[in-house]
Amino acid sequence: MRILALDVGTKTIGVAVSDELGITANGVTTVLRKDIRYDIDEIKKLVESLKPSEIVVGVPYGMNGEITKRGNEIMRLAVKLGEAASLPIKYWDESFSTVNAENMLIDANVSRKKRKKVIDKMAAVFILEEYLQSREVVSSDD
Repeated sequence: MRILALDVGTKTIGVAVSDELGITANGVTTVLRKDIRYDIDEIKKLVESLKPSEIVVGVPYGMNGEITKRGNEIMRLAVKLGEAASLPIKYWDESFSTVNAENMLIDANVSRKKRKKVIDKMAAVFILEEYLQSREVVSSDD
């Protein structure tokens, strides 16, 4: 029951995956974006190798709680990805995932050059961790 998480940026897509029990999140890779067909093909390759049961896509919300213009663009990509991969897509508010990832890497004294290479992957980890935690809260309330 693996879950794949994506942090979709304008230039890259950060990718994380959970363990089979859906407890931990691990960074996988960063996909350099070219065009929508290429992006979907690259994510489909990861889906085929990692075999997730669903995909969580980070979507930015504005301070007013509404999905941003960029968020709508990401959701359009996610819909096409879900159709191509034949998997359910879940959306998660990723408004602070990149900031949190950046702060964690700074606290760990990771150089600016190295941070740039892993920031999107780490943001995907934050998205997935929050999503997994929300599922634990729901299941413990049952």
